[in-house]
Amino acid sequence: MTFDFDRVIDRRNTFSAKWDRMAQACGVDAPDGIPMWVADMDFAAPPAVTEILRAEVERATHGYYSTSAGWRQACAEWVARRHGWQIEPTWISPTPGIVSGIGLTMQALTEPGDEIVVFSPAYHAFRFIIEANERRIFNVPMTTEQGRYKMDLDLLARTLPERARMVLLCSPHNPGGRVWEASEISALADFCLANNLVLVSDEIHNDLVYPGATHVPTALAAPQIVDSLVTCVAATKTFNLAGAHVGALVTSNPELRKKIDARVNAAGLSSPNLFGMIATEAAWRGGEAWLDALLPYLDANRQHFDAQIARAVPGARSMPLQATYLAWVDFTGTGLAREDFMERITKRARIGISPGPQFGPGGENWVRFNFATQRYWLDEALSRLADAFSDLK
Repeated sequence: MTFDFDRVIDRRNTFSAKWDRMAQACGVDAPDGIPMWVADMDFAAPPAVTEILRAEVERATHGYYSTSAGWRQACAEWVARRHGWQIEPTWISPTPGIVSGIGLTMQALTEPGDEIVVFSPAYHAFRFIIEANERRIFNVPMTTEQGRYKMDLDLLARTLPERARMVLLCSPHNPGGRVWEASEISALADFCLANNLVLVSDEIHNDLVYPGATHVPTALAAPQIVDSLVTCVAATKTFNLAGAHVGALVTSNPELRKKIDARVNAAGLSSPNLFGMIATEAAWRGGEAWLDALLPYLDANRQHFDAQIARAVPGARSMPLQATYLAWVDFTGTGLAREDFMERITKRARIGISPGPQFGPGGENWVRFNFATQRYWLDEALSRLADAFSDLK
């Protein structure tokens, strides 16, 4: 089976946040604006997903979802097949997405006022969900080694707050695209054990890894931490199903799972969304060939973007990505103030992006670009950037 990732799909006025909220979120209100901000893809989902949703629509009886047993089994089989991680289906708790799942986990395992450790810059929703739950984010700036991020455990050891109760790990990392080595994860796990910290590992990008890197689930890299570990996985990023809002929290510790499930029930979330559950199960069961075809397309986009952004914007450089479809670009070398290069991107080039400061300390001169789109749009965006920064050449 072949998949046409070059087929341009008009997503304007389709309730797409990426396309229809660009003016509100990014300040790009031009009718020809190109959205490269929020992390969803512009590609059609796997046929297996479309088929099951079509059947549900044609049946036209959209009642409550029955049982998640098959969904849990599909998730367990997927992570075993793709990542060599053997889990029991009973270890899995469905939630309305990963961000809400992290929030529910914080509610279950920490108290208001507790400190949540985040290695920054990091996925901006971490800060939002921490603060919304009346916890405090404790940013630990990362260092760089050979152009890629590295967790600074020495700094964390020197500065760990008394009320630190949890660490949020982004694995693979967003926005830096880093795939952590097993030894790095294990060292973090040892630190968490020594300091009585729960480790929450957000592995939503685990399937979007490029040649030369291998994602190792935290549970495999650091088996010593499994009793204090919650791993977040989902089909939504992998298969372009973000609107399904379905995630999975995995923990082998029954006491942790009992507390998390109690929070899910207390929030009235024990009955999952029918459409999201059947779509994500269908993706895990029937989307593998689609993913195997997608990854080389994304890899070609990654290499093309990295090569061309350096030509289009003299002084800009992309952090070498090992995973995700989110280019992390440093504009420091342009010599421009942040307000200047942001104006050129959003107003002159008319491109909606995610500004670096959203991701916390260390992101001040950076910009995140989503390149999971058709090559047509990618080339158009790069051409506009070249025009917007032409005076630097």
